[in-house]
Amino acid sequence: MLVAIKFLSKIIFIDLRLGSRNARGYEFGRTYVVRPKGKHQATLVWLHGLGDNGSSSSQLMESLHLPNIKWICPTAPTRPVSSLGGFTCTACFDVGEISEDGHDVMEGLDASASHIANLLCSEPADVKVGIGGFSMGAAISLYSATCYALGRYGTGHSYPINLRAVVGLSGWLPGWKSIRNKIECSYEAARRASSLPIILTHGMADDVVPYRFGEKSAQSLGMAGFRQTVFKPYQGLGHYTVPKEMDEVVHWLTTRLGLEGSR
Repeated sequence: MLVAIKFLSKIIFIDLRLGSRNARGYEFGRTYVVRPKGKHQATLVWLHGLGDNGSSSSQLMESLHLPNIKWICPTAPTRPVSSLGGFTCTACFDVGEISEDGHDVMEGLDASASHIANLLCSEPADVKVGIGGFSMGAAISLYSATCYALGRYGTGHSYPINLRAVVGLSGWLPGWKSIRNKIECSYEAARRASSLPIILTHGMADDVVPYRFGEKSAQSLGMAGFRQTVFKPYQGLGHYTVPKEMDEVVHWLTTRLGLEGSR
């Protein structure tokens, strides 16, 4: 159980403008920021896992050779989690089982995506912005990608951020079953979806978020018009990250964001 609590990644950030009933009285912890060591060209919010915190995220991001990126690493609120039998730990939305429709977590996902957008709103206009995360942090990152494409949250409020990159490690897209129909209904949504680079990585031996969920999510994104989606499977990898995987992410971000001085 402790291993699952450590690695089952899950993040949410609450925007009180969406309504106080979404916050449910849970407050976010400390946000950690890793400043760029070189020219500031991009800012990414990185979302940690269930039971983890922004401090460990910031340590991981600081270890990557990406001197032109500023990392914002929030800490989720402490709350009971149904999938852990009501165990209390850092988490931003409650979830039972992973499903293809995700209706039971949409309220929390919207609140999270809104808070993340708020974290990025004050970045300079010439700085590219993106979102990434592990496990449920990846789920929120991918959900934010769909909000960007649709131009709105599930609540109907406008999505304000021009995302330039999305990273999802060992995660899945909540509501992957319906995303294609939503995107195909709008020319603008299809255009934005086709312009957004996304990378998903997943261990084939993952026993927390099974590999098939990551694979199905990547397929659904591609079929919905997210043409720049890359899916990288890792043989023998469980629900954790490895240096080879992170090197792949570094190379991908450097290329997709056109970063300088990262070699």
